[in-house]
Amino acid sequence: MEFPSSALPDYAELFAFSNFSFLHGASHGEELVLRASQLGYAGLAITDECSVAGVVRAHVQAKEEKLPLIIGSYFRLVHARQGADSGPKKRPAFGHTSSPAFGLILLAQNREGYGNLCELITLARRRAAKGSYLLTPDDLAHPETEYAHLKGVQNCLAILVPDFPANEATLTAQVDWLRETFPARAWVGLTLHQRAMDDIHRGIIEQVALRAVIPVVATGNVVMHVRSRKPLQDTMTAIRVGRPVAECGYALAPNAEQHLRSRLRLANLYPPHAIAETLRVLARCSFSLDELRYEYPDELVPDGYTHEAYLRQETYIGAHRRFPAGVPHHVQQQIEHELQLMLTAL
Repeated sequence: MEFPSSALPDYAELFAFSNFSFLHGASHGEELVLRASQLGYAGLAITDECSVAGVVRAHVQAKEEKLPLIIGSYFRLVHARQGADSGPKKRPAFGHTSSPAFGLILLAQNREGYGNLCELITLARRRAAKGSYLLTPDDLAHPETEYAHLKGVQNCLAILVPDFPANEATLTAQVDWLRETFPARAWVGLTLHQRAMDDIHRGIIEQVALRAVIPVVATGNVVMHVRSRKPLQDTMTAIRVGRPVAECGYALAPNAEQHLRSRLRLANLYPPHAIAETLRVLARCSFSLDELRYEYPDELVPDGYTHEAYLRQETYIGAHRRFPAGVPHHVQQQIEHELQLMLTAL
């Protein structure tokens, strides 16, 4: 039986990984956007892990589809003292010496929020080896003086991603931290993938969120645009954990629910208030990549020079340092080509 689209609830997916979340996401950003548009979603957030690399292609496709696109990122926060360096010890999060790790989604509301989000990603990446990152709850609630401006990641909305199944005591501590760190900008995410303990998970989340007076919002934890990508997603999981697919066991998702699901299916799984909350989040995020323009730092340009002249001079000084016997012709051609690209954008 078919239902008219007007009878289906409006919904915006706020938690989706593209293939730029290496060995996690199994779909391109543009595929996610196109599928969300086909399903009649009100909007979509691309939330790659500690990255915004996947949003460019999604942005181009979203403009074609006229689909509102939210730019965000997902972080797995670690124990407050895990990975600590030789500097001052961090204050333990939640008042404990060993706080449980948890997931957090940050969504840029405007250009300033996007800038803060990008700076946070840079901070987390620079602390760890290539391909990984390090971020703690205290980095957001009580950052060091150098990063004090990132406290609470202003102009970003925050969605807590509880572990499954939720533990009431642990979640209560995490939600208290969330409420204090992101006042009036916080939600608790509810992800339902038709697993055996979904009802218990949902009950604990709604009970804890109600006590804390923080809204619950539906999230999909999407890693593929259609369920038929599950074999590819399983293969990527096997590569990530370093075992054959047949030996991955519980490392593999138990089903293919981490795809963009129909609004009818979502309406049958999630409470109406959690679905409606996705639209409230969407309404508070207006940032678009179209707002960005390259801004050449004026303070680097000496008096008497234009941006173009100074950039060209410094480029060729570097080229002659690299090729003291003379800059090869093909290198000069490449330099001129890339200079033209950059100067066009100025």
